[in-house]
Amino acid sequence: MNETKNPLKNQSLPTAHLLMQMLAWMWSAIFSLMVGSYFVFGVTAAAHTMLIAGLFITLLVFQKSEAASPDLQ
Repeated sequence: MNETKNPLKNQSLPTAHLLMQMLAWMWSAIFSLMVGSYFVFGVTAAAHTMLIAGLFITLLVFQKSEAASPDLQ
C-alpha cells in the first residue's frame, strides 16, 4: 500500500484512492460470492469466472496506470 511503489503512482492521489477503493470493493464482492456458494457448482463456476475476470481487470487498471503520462498529476 506504499503510494510510491503502487502501480497507480502516476495518478493523482484522489484518483488512485478511488481506483483502489473500487478494486477493494470488487475483490470483496468476488470473495464473498465465492465463499457463500462453495457447494453449488453452477454458482461456483460463475464465481471462478468472476475471480479470473477480477484478476484481469486489476491487471489492466495497473498496466494503464503505469503507462499513463506523469504530467496528469
